[in-house]
Amino acid sequence: MYRNMEECILDLEKHGHLIRVREEVDPYLEMAAIHLRVYEAGGPALLFERVKGTKFRAVSNLFGTLERSKFIFRKTWTNTQNIIALKSNPLAALKTPFKSIGTGWAALKALPMKGGSRPVTAQEIRISDLPLIHHWPMDGGAFVTLPQVFTEDPSKPGIMNSNLGMYRVQLSGNSYEPDREVGVHYQIHRGIGIHQDKANKLGQPLKVSIFVGGPPAHTLSAVMPLPEGLSELTVAGMLSGRRFRYSYVDGYCISNEADFVITGEIHPGETKPEGPFGDHLGYYSLVHPFPVMKVHKVYARTNAIWPFTVVGRPPQEDTAFGELIHELTGDAVRQEIPGVKEVHAVDAAGVHPLLFAIGSERYTPYQNIKRPAELLTIANRILGTGQLSLAKYLFITAEDGMPLDTHREVEFLTYILERIDLHRDIHFQTQTTIDTLDYSGTGLNSGSKVVFAAYGDKKRELCREVPDSLKRVRGFENPRLIMPGVVAIQGPQFGSYPEAQKQLEALTKAVSEQGALPACPMIILCDDSSIVSADLRNFLWVTFTRSNPSHDIYGVNSYYDNKHWGCDNVIIDARSKPHQAPPLVQDADVDKNIDRLFAKGGSLSGIKI
Repeated sequence: MYRNMEECILDLEKHGHLIRVREEVDPYLEMAAIHLRVYEAGGPALLFERVKGTKFRAVSNLFGTLERSKFIFRKTWTNTQNIIALKSNPLAALKTPFKSIGTGWAALKALPMKGGSRPVTAQEIRISDLPLIHHWPMDGGAFVTLPQVFTEDPSKPGIMNSNLGMYRVQLSGNSYEPDREVGVHYQIHRGIGIHQDKANKLGQPLKVSIFVGGPPAHTLSAVMPLPEGLSELTVAGMLSGRRFRYSYVDGYCISNEADFVITGEIHPGETKPEGPFGDHLGYYSLVHPFPVMKVHKVYARTNAIWPFTVVGRPPQEDTAFGELIHELTGDAVRQEIPGVKEVHAVDAAGVHPLLFAIGSERYTPYQNIKRPAELLTIANRILGTGQLSLAKYLFITAEDGMPLDTHREVEFLTYILERIDLHRDIHFQTQTTIDTLDYSGTGLNSGSKVVFAAYGDKKRELCREVPDSLKRVRGFENPRLIMPGVVAIQGPQFGSYPEAQKQLEALTKAVSEQGALPACPMIILCDDSSIVSADLRNFLWVTFTRSNPSHDIYGVNSYYDNKHWGCDNVIIDARSKPHQAPPLVQDADVDKNIDRLFAKGGSLSGIKI
């Protein structure tokens, strides 16, 4: 397989998966706009040969489709998949010993290897020499969007006690000293956060190495959710078909085959404002203090290539990343959480806010009335596992005589809404943590969660057109059917939560006065019901990125029974709130300016848009 990024690019080009952009392009907004347009068209990877302000080339959209991603790893895919499965379920080796011999040999060959030549140290450069790509108009500066951030456990140094993660890195802007400081954004529960906490307690700086480029396997391994004890560097070796080669220079770990390496230290308690940054929820993550890294040295190999992606409202290139990881890790979640058959982090809702899950229901086989029981214990396990813990909404059910697929979102939600008991099956967790990048909550990393658990016989037929009673509700207008049982209705602009409380009291009362409405268990209050109902993606994005369950879920005829909340119809207030971050909008002039590349004679004229 590939020893470096250049080999991958030449292979992709040879097989029609990559186009060279020969025109000079501006790293300020222009490159990102080109990437977004090509990705939207399902187009190829892009090699930018002339990036304004730098001598280095850049590549994007490497992982833009699942087909291309699997092509990149076609020679190592199966062995890597088998090794990850074996780590999750060691007993499988006893059942298929001859298959496992080959798997073990592949794993042995993947162990990191120290020493050898160091192409990446061919030249020492500065941060300002890099392609400083500015992605969205309100971004705080240039960011590394595909970094491999390497740290070691300060209490147990060594390559096998390391963490390789993908945490965004701000290269310029704000109050960072040019060429001397960069910002590193991560959440404290991540691997690097654990290492920093240990370094802080020891009163010493944390050494950090940021690898950019190299074999594509190294990039993918940095975002893999791996079983405990399976090193990212081992997976990097397995996926690339050759051992991860590394050295130490000035006490810092160096990935020998990376295209670039930035080394430096994070000192205890030292932070600087980081952001804004256009993020995967489709909004800007705003300015907050995050660790600042003091730059030691920056290296680049001869003819280095800078890989990047653009993060924004899904689907984006990281959607294909997610699909790839799901295929590669296979049953990892099922092995980790007994009873789970499937968990789907819904991409259209920004991945983290919304989970659909299929569990098992074996706790009530002798009861005449089927109800969620085991499902609730499974739900708690899901919401306490890794990145799944960032979710705000979890819809969970169990199969009962018919197969279910969480990726068929309308069918899955329809199944739940037909069976849910709204007096019994809604379970809140308040005053808890959510995704740091989600601004729907009460503060940074602070919000609530809700579980909708449904199981049993079908309880209702869902409406397939807007009920007449919702058309007669005063003060709210333009009710539109989103999907069976779910209606969007337009309300006044959100002002404050006290105002919203009064408005929702009026809405719930008006709906109640029109009579029972069992066929419509869910109503979405929004700013523009025509947009929300236009397609499923809009519904999922608006509803689940713009609401905090504890504050924005209301109910028709709602009540408390021994602290349990129930209602006849759920209403989710998905209007934009003043405290929420602004959505991502491209610069119209820049978007118009890149037309030249897609016009006749341009490098990208063959791409259908």
